[in-house]
Parts: sequence; C-alpha cells; structure tokens
Amino acid sequence: MKHDYDFAVLGGGLVGSAIGYGLVKRGLKVLMLDEGDVAKRASRGNFALVWVQSKGLGMPRYATWTRGSSDEWGAFAAELEGHAGFSLAYRRPGGYHLCLSEDELERRAANINRLHNQSDAEPYRIDVLDGDEVRRHLPEVGPDVVGGTYCALDGDVNSLKLFRALHAGFAALGGTYRPGALVDEIVPGSDGYALKTAEGTFSADRIVLAAGLDNLRLGKMVGLDVPVRPLRGQVLVTEKTEPFLDVPLSTVRQTDEGGVMIGDSQEEADDYTVMRPGINAVMADRAVRMFPRLGRLNVVRTWSALRVYSRDGFPIYEQSPTHPGAFVASCHSGVTLAAVHAQLLAKHFAEGVLPQDFDAFSTRRFHVPAAS
Repeated sequence: MKHDYDFAVLGGGLVGSAIGYGLVKRGLKVLMLDEGDVAKRASRGNFALVWVQSKGLGMPRYATWTRGSSDEWGAFAAELEGHAGFSLAYRRPGGYHLCLSEDELERRAANINRLHNQSDAEPYRIDVLDGDEVRRHLPEVGPDVVGGTYCALDGDVNSLKLFRALHAGFAALGGTYRPGALVDEIVPGSDGYALKTAEGTFSADRIVLAAGLDNLRLGKMVGLDVPVRPLRGQVLVTEKTEPFLDVPLSTVRQTDEGGVMIGDSQEEADDYTVMRPGINAVMADRAVRMFPRLGRLNVVRTWSALRVYSRDGFPIYEQSPTHPGAFVASCHSGVTLAAVHAQLLAKHFAEGVLPQDFDAFSTRRFHVPAAS
C-alpha cells in the first residue's frame, strides 16, 4: 500500500521540528502533526542554553552526545539562518555556574570530579574557580559569590528564533506541517501507520513520537513504555538594559535583546499555568546576590513551563521492538540537542536502525531485573 508520507513526526516542538527538519533535508516526504499553540510547550518556556558542563553524570553516553551536539551547533545555526533569513543569536563563549556558599561550591566540585572520572565519557575540561578567579572574568559579580565552574563548550541562543527557523527550514525543504492535528489514535498496519486526528486520517511508512509528555500515551499504541514525567520550571525576565554580561550562566543570562533571564527552579508539578511567588523570590534574591545591578531592574515578564523528564532524567531514543518503523525521541534538552537531533538522530531514523551505542538511551534500562 502506498502511504501519504515516508515519515510522520508526532509533535512540532523543538525535538519534533529538529528531527522533522533533519528527515526532510534527506529528501524524504515528511509530515509533522502538532497540537499547535495550545500545547504545553517546553519549546517556548526554556532557558535557551546550549549547555555541556554537568551533563551526563551517571550516563557517560549522554555526556558524549551532549558534547557532540555542542560541537555541531555552529554549522547547524549557520545552516538554519540560511533558510530562515535571520540570526539565531547563537554564541559559544563558554559558560559559568556560580555558587553562593562554600558548601555549594564543594558539592559542585565533587560532582564535576565524578563526571571527569567516568571512564567511558569523552573527556572535556570544566574548571573549578574560587571567588577571586570568577571576579577576574566577571567583574560585576557580587561579594556573596564564593566561586563557580566554567566550561568553554557552553553557549546560548535565542530559542524562539531557533523554533521559528526550524519550522521555516522544514517548510522550505518541502515538509508538510499540520497544526491543530493532535493524534488521537495510531493504527499500525502491515506496512505502515494510520494516524487519526480531528483533521482527518493520515498515513506514513514510518513514524517518530516526539510529542514530549504525550509520548507516554502515544507510546502505548506502538508497544513502547515511555516513562516521562513533568517538572515545572519558572523564569523571570527583566526590562532591557545596557549590555553587561557577555557570557551565559546556568541561572542568569542576558539575551541578545537586552533583557535578563533568571531561572533555575525544578518542581514536581503538572500544571504549567501556576507560578509560586516564593520560588520567584528565591531566584530573584540569588540573582541579585550574584549581580547586584539586577536589583535596580524591573521584572517585566514571568512564566512557568513543563520540562519533559524521563524517570532518570536522561534522553530516550528507541525503535519499538514490536512495531518496526515506530521510533520515539524524548529529552529535556531540546535546545542543546537540536543540532544532533537534526544532523545525526534523523539520519539514523531515516536508515531505519539505531547504532549499538544508542542502547544506553533505550527504555530497557528501566526494566533491568533486580539482582538475586
């Protein structure tokens, strides 16, 4: 039977659009089915970091995967800018994580040391700095900062422009985007999949589940247990101010438009419409202690969003063992990993098989029998 599309990507956020873009640029006929702007989109509520340091503690393969994406990002951004016709404001000047107590710094240094000592991880340098060293690089840092860490591989981007550019590139290369087409049912056939939506039924030879938290529901239809859960994060944005911070921090970054984003909260919650003032107060207090000048700025926007976390916090990439041609991609680092999702993961999906080193990302890790 001839299907409408070679691939259907279920989900049009950063993960889905990066994979869709990567598939369509390989000459495939690709459909992207999306819930639209009513979706609980992490893609529009993230902190916009392209971040390497501290990623992968407990899973060396994730550390290598993240490092690889960071290395791909420069060429990837230039490619997307060519399609979209505007800058993504991507930069890779290195990034800092600041600590406000000796205990914080000690725990941070211990985790960095453990990350360095993971035998299977590709090594990269993360420097642990004392307060004076931090102030030599960041003169406006306040006296409460006792130290921090720095990694030259870190950067950031305008994530809203990234999101727009991925969709622009997808459309320019011939992809078909259908917003408002939440998939209600996946019907497997002998040689492909029918996808039932409110806009009608579509068919594709192969499918990619990239629907964030909805992968839990969709996965069950194709024999995949995708154990994802929501973590709510809150963000504050100040009024625009003169440039003073030319590198990103894990919790504070000045955007290309001049405003300052503040945010590092994580809360087990599934309602993205709720904001807790106490969390905002703590984040604001820590940001002002890091950079006292922030105390003079007005907060002009706040939001909360739901991050997509697996049971252990690491990505999930897998082909269904019972439904060949049905793949899943789930992660909470849609910005950082956008480059490898488009350049490498989409290639593997197009070839129909994931390499052996992707076994670390399989859901089989959640079903290891207990030792007797």
